[in-house]
Amino acid sequence: MTAIAIIPARGGSKRIPRKNIRPFLGKPILTYGIVAAIESGLFDEVMVSTDDDEIAAVARQYGASVPFRRNAQTANDYATTADVLTEVLGQYEGLGQSFDLACCLYPTAPFVTADLLQRAITLLTDRQFDTVYPVQQFSFAVQRAVTLRDDRVAWLNPEHALTRSQDLEPAYHDAGQCYVFRPDVLRATGKLITSNSGGLLIPELHAHDIDTEDDWQIAEFKYRLMHGL
Repeated sequence: MTAIAIIPARGGSKRIPRKNIRPFLGKPILTYGIVAAIESGLFDEVMVSTDDDEIAAVARQYGASVPFRRNAQTANDYATTADVLTEVLGQYEGLGQSFDLACCLYPTAPFVTADLLQRAITLLTDRQFDTVYPVQQFSFAVQRAVTLRDDRVAWLNPEHALTRSQDLEPAYHDAGQCYVFRPDVLRATGKLITSNSGGLLIPELHAHDIDTEDDWQIAEFKYRLMHGL
C-alpha cells in the first residue's frame, strides 16, 4: 500500500503575511508537519504543493519534495483544498505514480505528530472510512448559542433556552490539522469529506486554528505548555 503526504502551502497568505514560513518558536511553521510526516514512516512521498520559491526552498531543506509547482488557479484565494489535492494527485499520475492512501497536512498545524497520523490512518483502514480527520469538542453547548445584532442578543435555537447544557448532545468541530483520505474517492466525488468520514477526537490543548496574530500567540503558548517548554 502506497501513501503520500501533501502539504498545501501557497505564498499569498493575506491575514498573516508569509504565514506558512513564519517562525513558530524558532522554526518555520511549515516544517513541523514535514518532520511529523517523515518521522511517522507512513509515507512513500512527503511533498509540498506551492507556488512560492522561498516556501519550496524551506520545504526541501527539511526533507520534503517539491516536484512541481502549483498553478495559478489553485493558488488563488478561491481554490478549495480538494482542488489542490486533485491537482497534485493528477500531476503525480502524469509522472506514472499513484497512491492508495493520502494525507493532507495543513502548513500551519504545528501540533500534528507522527502518532496522530498513525492513529488517523489506523482508524481509516480499520473502519473503512473515506476520510479521517482530528476533531475537538466545543467547550460550550452550541445548541445554546445566541446571535448578536446591534447589541441585541437572541437565541439561535430558542427551543433550548432552558435546556441544561449537560442534557445536550456534545458537538465537535474540525481541528484544522490534517485529513487522511482515499485518493480514488476524492477523484470520484470531488469531495474531501464525505458521508463516510470519521473523526479522531483530540484534546483542546493539541490544536489551535491560526488566522490572526492573537491566534499565533495562543498557539505558541499552547505548544509550550504541551511540550513543557
